[in-house]
Order: sequence, then C-alpha cells, then structure tokens
Amino acid sequence: MYSQDESNDNYDYDNSYDNNMESDLEYGDYYPMPEECQKFILYFRRVINEGAVYEIQNLYENTFPKLSEQYFEKKAWPNENEVSSLVENDNVFLILYKELYYRHIHARIQGGPALEQRLASFYNYCNFFNYILPSEKPVNLELPDIWLWELVDEFVYQFQNFAQYRARLTDKTEDEMDMLLNNNSKAWNILCILNVLHSLVTMSNIKQQLEVAAAGGNPDSVAGEFGRQSFYKMLGYFSLVGLLRVHSLLGDYHQAIKVLEPIEIHKKSQYSHIPACQISTSYYVGFAYMMMRRYSDAIRTFSSILLYIQRTKQLYSSRSYQNDQINKQTDQMYHLLAICLVLHPQCIDESIQQVLREKNYHDNMYKMQCGDLEVFRNFFVFACPKFVSPCPPPADAPLVDDYVKEALEHQTNVFMDEVRQQQELPTIRSYLKLYTTLPLSKLSSFMEQTSIDDVDEKQVDKLLTHLLCFKHKMKNIVWTKGTSGLEGKFQSGSELDFYIDNDMIHIADTKVSHRYGDFFIRKIMKFEDLNRRLHNIKT
Repeated sequence: MYSQDESNDNYDYDNSYDNNMESDLEYGDYYPMPEECQKFILYFRRVINEGAVYEIQNLYENTFPKLSEQYFEKKAWPNENEVSSLVENDNVFLILYKELYYRHIHARIQGGPALEQRLASFYNYCNFFNYILPSEKPVNLELPDIWLWELVDEFVYQFQNFAQYRARLTDKTEDEMDMLLNNNSKAWNILCILNVLHSLVTMSNIKQQLEVAAAGGNPDSVAGEFGRQSFYKMLGYFSLVGLLRVHSLLGDYHQAIKVLEPIEIHKKSQYSHIPACQISTSYYVGFAYMMMRRYSDAIRTFSSILLYIQRTKQLYSSRSYQNDQINKQTDQMYHLLAICLVLHPQCIDESIQQVLREKNYHDNMYKMQCGDLEVFRNFFVFACPKFVSPCPPPADAPLVDDYVKEALEHQTNVFMDEVRQQQELPTIRSYLKLYTTLPLSKLSSFMEQTSIDDVDEKQVDKLLTHLLCFKHKMKNIVWTKGTSGLEGKFQSGSELDFYIDNDMIHIADTKVSHRYGDFFIRKIMKFEDLNRRLHNIKT
C-alpha cells in the first residue's frame, strides 16, 4: 500500500513549467469567447463554490456538452489565461475547468493533443490531487458522482494514451524526444498513477467500508473523517475500478481481480448507479477472467452486464458522450463472449443468444469452432484493451522503431497459444456427442480423415493427448461464494464426460435438462404481478 506522503512526492512538480507553457496551449488562431460561454463559466464557478451538486451535475452533463458541440466541436475551449480573468483567479475552479479543457482536447481535436498539452494535463491532475490529498481535513468541495467517475476514468485513459504516444517513436521530432527523455521523465509515470489511486483508496477507507457493509454493519463506523464525505468516498471507490483497469492494461490479471476483493463483483452494489462505471468494471473483470482461463466466470460476467445494458439502455441513450463509449464496450463484450462460448460452450440467456444471432456472430463462431485461428485473432484484437508497457522505450532506442504494438502483440500471442492448445477440442466434442461408446481408433480416423485400417499408434497417442487436453481445459475454477472474485472451486464446464477403458471411450451426457415447469411458473407470476401493478395504477 502506498502512503499519502509517498504519493505526494511522486506527483509534485515545479509550477513555473506550467506557467511558461500557457502561451502554447491553445489550438489554432485566437477567437473571442462567446458571451453564452462567459455566462456559463461564471455560473458554473458560482454553483461549484456553493456546493449545489444537482445544478453542477446539470451543467456538467447537459450544458457543457451542448456548448462544446455548438461552439467548440473541432477546437479547444478558451485557455486558462482567458478564463482566469473572468473568475478572479479562482484556483480550485481553474483546476476543474482545465480538467474539462484538456479532456475536450483529447476527445475532439483532430490529431490529438500536442505533447505540451499532454504534459500540462498531467500537471493539472497533480494540482488537483495535491489539493485534496495532503489536506489535514476534508476539502470544502462537492462534485456529482458522474464527474468523479469520469475524472478518475479520464486520468487512467490519459495515462494509457500517453504511454502509447510515448512508445511511438517514428513520428517524434528531436525536440519532442529531448523533452520526453530529459525534462519530463516522471510525467504519466506508472508509479505515479498507482500512487495516486492507492492514496485515494487509503484516504477514503473504502475497502474497510465495503467489508463492513458486506457483513451487514454500518460503514460510517470505519469510514474516518474523510471516508464519511461523499467526495472522498466515491473517489476511493472509483479508484478501485481505476486500479482494475490499470492492472488489466499491464497484463496483470490476477492483481486486477485482487484489487476488487472488497467489492462483491457478482452482486448488485449501491455504488452501481453510474452505468459507465458498472459496464467498465464488468468489461475488465470479464476480460481478466478470460485471460486467466476462467471461462465460466467470464461468461457469467459478460452475460450479466449485457442483460443489464439491454434493460437500462434508455437511461443513458440520450447522453451521447457516454453512449459512444458504452456502445463500443458492449460490442467488445459480445466479441469476448463469443470467444468464451467457443472455448467453453454453455447455456446463456436467450435474449443474449438472440443478439448473437442477429449480429451474425454465429458465422464467425462456427469458423472458430472449426479451428480458424485468424478469426480468433481478429476478435481478440478488436475486443481487448489497448495494452501498455509499464516502462517507456529505452533512451537509446533507435527512432526508426515503433514500440506501441509490443504489448498488444505479447498479449495476443499469449491468448493464441491457449487457443492453439484447444484447436481440436470442438471437433472432438462434436464427435463424442454422437456416441455413448467409441473406439479410440475410430475417433482417430475421424480426426485424421482416414480409414480405421490406416490409423497407426502415433495417431492414437496424439488423440489421447487431445482427450487429456479436453479433460483439463473443460475444468477450471468457478466462483461460487465469497466477496473475492479470485475464490472458487474446480468444476467441469463440459456438457459431457468420458473415460477410457481398453481402448474404448465411454461417454456420458452430463447436461442437466431444463426445468421448463419452473421457467413457466416464474413467467406467469411476473405476468400476474405486472397485471396487479397496472390495475393499482388505474385505480
């Protein structure tokens, strides 16, 4: 665990650099600030100082995106120099304004932010965390939960984006390389990111609060002075999700799940009122499970959140800035779910199956079942996170090399090695389903597409290896109970089982038949309950 003092040392910096940079921060030519934007900034500052959370949320979620689209669709908002005179150099508001300013540049400016702007955004985050973390008492600041979530999420995103930018050497000038290597070696450093997130978790006592809440106690009893404040409490919770994302980007999937141990990830939480947070959590948890070969847990995680998205999409569909990201992650999760179902077939909710059929995933799933490695690779590359390396390229790395794809290629190769081990298993499964007993030599002839008489001992031995692989791969750790997502028991996920005796395969269908009676009873009860509610509304 990182202490508050340790984290401070890592992201403190010289303010003079930030001041010298201001003249270079604006994209394009000078343009006057629209009067409507001036009124917005003044009112925005006032409600933040007054702590009017609901009005802040309305301005943040509705007015700011509307003005951005109307006046700043492809250019930056006015920079700090122009805004500071309006708000009388209100430092706290300027920090919050610049957080939105640089986020807008990352999202809307074609070609992305310049190096100076990436660094300036980092230093602005430093200012924010230096304001809220070293304080002996909770700061007098209230922000809506959606802003706190997107602040932490954007902090991790910009680290990820900078790491990829830093690894791409072929498009850098000598001045940019000199700035990266000599002047700003600590900017967007992985240790700084981890220190900040761990410091927020520690200060809020969010782990202790979640543990007490899970046991049925009162979280305030262990929250401490900072943890009782919604501002710090929610920042701590969102930082746990941020740590999940960071460790997933680094390829440390065990640690990614471990940091969420206080969160009961398989149950609905009181903190799940931010759809984007819940969806992002499930995406990274499900992906980590898949890479750990815990396919049953991955399928359950993806299926659960995809059902949630189907049922609640109308709640956020009007917010385009959230909807675009949610739609992308939803599509990625359907791709990952398709991969998991090919590697570990099992029954899922009919509505999810329907979406898979409507979006033509079945054709690609059939190709994957037939051993098409290219489809596996394409699905994985599309659906996986944009991995980063924890360390930048060495200072003496040749500028002709491009290191940005190294992390992705490494993780893809790890995944494809697992797929190759299972390449023959869908074919074996399809044959075993047709028989109750089957000679090894006959199954070997099917696999080799030759006659039984031509089957030799090596081919039978090869088949035995595949059958052993089938037994091994179909058995993995499955979560059953407990708050830790790492807990679980070894269970077989195969719908059939077999054993070999005297060169004969004996097959048993272990698939549990559906209890259709219970299914229809539940539907009837729901229908009756709906009728009763409609009747009460009318009366």
